[in-house]
Amino acid sequence: MSFRARLALVAAAAVALAILTASFVIYFVVRGQLLATIDDSLQTTAAQLRTTPVHDFAHFGTPAGELGGATVLPQGVDAEGKVYLPPDYPSPGFDSTPRASVKLPVSDEVIAVARGERGRFFSDAHVRGTHFRVLTMPVHGGALRVARSLTEVDGSLGHIKNLLILIAGGGIAIAAALGLAVSRAALAPVRRLTTATENVTKTGDLSDRIEVGGRDELSRLAASFNAMLGTLEESSRAQRQLVADASHELRTPLTSLRTNIEVLASERQLPAGERERLLTDVVDQLSEMTTLISGLIDLARGEQRTVEQEEVRLDLVAADAVERARRDRPAVTFTTDLRESMVQGIPATIERAVANLLDNAAKWSPPNADVEVAVRDGQVSVRDHGPGIDEEDLPYIFDRFYRSRSARGRPGSGLGLAIVRQVADAHGGEVVAEQAEGGGTRMTLRLNGSS
Repeated sequence: MSFRARLALVAAAAVALAILTASFVIYFVVRGQLLATIDDSLQTTAAQLRTTPVHDFAHFGTPAGELGGATVLPQGVDAEGKVYLPPDYPSPGFDSTPRASVKLPVSDEVIAVARGERGRFFSDAHVRGTHFRVLTMPVHGGALRVARSLTEVDGSLGHIKNLLILIAGGGIAIAAALGLAVSRAALAPVRRLTTATENVTKTGDLSDRIEVGGRDELSRLAASFNAMLGTLEESSRAQRQLVADASHELRTPLTSLRTNIEVLASERQLPAGERERLLTDVVDQLSEMTTLISGLIDLARGEQRTVEQEEVRLDLVAADAVERARRDRPAVTFTTDLRESMVQGIPATIERAVANLLDNAAKWSPPNADVEVAVRDGQVSVRDHGPGIDEEDLPYIFDRFYRSRSARGRPGSGLGLAIVRQVADAHGGEVVAEQAEGGGTRMTLRLNGSS
């Protein structure tokens, strides 16, 4: 059974339950009102007869129509259970049947009333197929019983019952139809979502989107699905771009490496010193490829990283990165101003980003120059005293594999600063580069969640 059909069925069942409950309440309320009217008429009649001794009922000759304005059947019962009937005139509910032949059943409760052991009570009785409402109450010498036929009341209740059944059946049918219509309209966004999902599965096209209208839960679901598709599309595009860029960047060193190896493997005589030069080129090219592949791995890991963030002392992470940079770059002087700063993040990735900033600054610094490192308020600032970055290159230096004209003669993969930006994005921050006053470049890594 489809979800739409189940939803319509549940709606119809809920409405049916409400209608049936209301029908039962209406039926019993009406029944109670009708019986209350009958009971009032019986009490009125009983009030007129309660002064008549039980033994005198055999001589009671008041016509039925004169007893309080209601057609009733009075009878007396003594303490031994003997019934005293009125004279033979037509009885209510039996057409011309004499009252003397209509005898109400006597129960233990009736005898208890006749003996004065119980108070008055109402009951129902069936005599020769006719339904009576009976009031039994104590009087002098026994119990007085006043009965009235419920034939008209039962007929009215039967008519009301049939009418309620028709209303309930019609209401349930209408509820089922409306449930189908409402479920169709309510599940329209779900159908669009299903269609879009099936289309993505079939074609692999992540550009498809669902039209979103409204602010309900289903609209929010559609908006979330669109956002998910957008994220997947961007991730897929980034992966394709990464593969394309990596293929392009690897092609040149691989070609050069293959050429040099082929020359070295050939049997031709090489000039003096040429073999050593080729071997040096092979080692340099392998080192360049190793750096490039390491950067690609770091980028891929950064995109897939799901490590939970924690509180990190940014100043201590920067201090560790500076110590390693001093060992690796002894010709560069690193000066620090590290103030205590707490951020939310992943220590290893933050340290790699800071290390890349330091490596980039050291690479562009002249010998014995200073690289100034500062940490405060959740940000790391690294300033070198090199030639600086051209204005035309500033917007692109954090792009993957981007290398300015002045950098193309220097070692590097063009991935170091791209990794820095990836770390900043992953921590809800940013990294910016600017020309420093007095020359050189200042790069600032800002991380959100600082304290």
